[in-house]
Amino acid sequence: MDNIDMKAIQWFPGHMAKTRRAITANLRLVDAVAELIDARTPMSSRNPEIDSMTASKPRIVLLNKCDLADSNATSAWINYLKKDNVTALAVDCKSGKGINKLLPTLKATVLKELMEKREKNGMSGAPIRLMILGIPNVGKSSLINRLAGGKRAKVEDRPGVTRTKQWVKLKDNTELLDMPGVLWPKFEDQSAAVRLAFTGAISDDILDIETLAMKLLVFLSESYPQALVERYKIEFNDADDGLSLLEKVGKKRGMVISGGEINTERAAITVLDEFRSGKLGRITLELPEEI
Repeated sequence: MDNIDMKAIQWFPGHMAKTRRAITANLRLVDAVAELIDARTPMSSRNPEIDSMTASKPRIVLLNKCDLADSNATSAWINYLKKDNVTALAVDCKSGKGINKLLPTLKATVLKELMEKREKNGMSGAPIRLMILGIPNVGKSSLINRLAGGKRAKVEDRPGVTRTKQWVKLKDNTELLDMPGVLWPKFEDQSAAVRLAFTGAISDDILDIETLAMKLLVFLSESYPQALVERYKIEFNDADDGLSLLEKVGKKRGMVISGGEINTERAAITVLDEFRSGKLGRITLELPEEI
């Protein structure tokens, strides 16, 4: 994916630097780490620093928003992570899909040794403490609310809402430590930053929304052409670039202003909103390296 002209996307506010320090400081309080990533961008939505920051603790990876992702791609990612000895589950925190597998999988695999040790030492009643990590807007609060059976954590569809850590106790003797979302100081790979921008993990306020939508349309025309045909009823070919695709969408949706000019800003907002809400179908933005 070509670099996007957005002054090289960087996003590392002060509260995120503080979060990195807090993660390290609070690891001693938990038994394991649950890392949420976006099933549409499994690699781009994994903070590369979490590997080193949490190396001392067992970890499970949850591919959230799996209902928005290509199911075949999600299966490929789970197998890819398994080969790297990482336990992974496909979940959707909004619908609750797969959430019931989290705690049983933790006890049976990720924390198997700890559970056996506690049983041997007569400590089977000790609570399981789990740290919830992930980048902004990946669904940590939705996960906690699902597990808790109600709204215990603030949920908003915009990045960077959770700013402080919070403990949540569950009915089945499990305690969750929700940490604020954390990105990394520098995106070495700008294509990863663009994928995150597609999903809304990076605030639209700092981006050129039309350029972003154009790049998404080019990706879709190459990887999921049928999605564009079915949703927007447009015809296109290899000669079409991002601008021409955006104009075709705008024209088809009647977004025409004076002089017959297409309102490309309106069209861009529509394309991004409909992709993020799943109206374009189940789409994954990247595949494992081995595919």
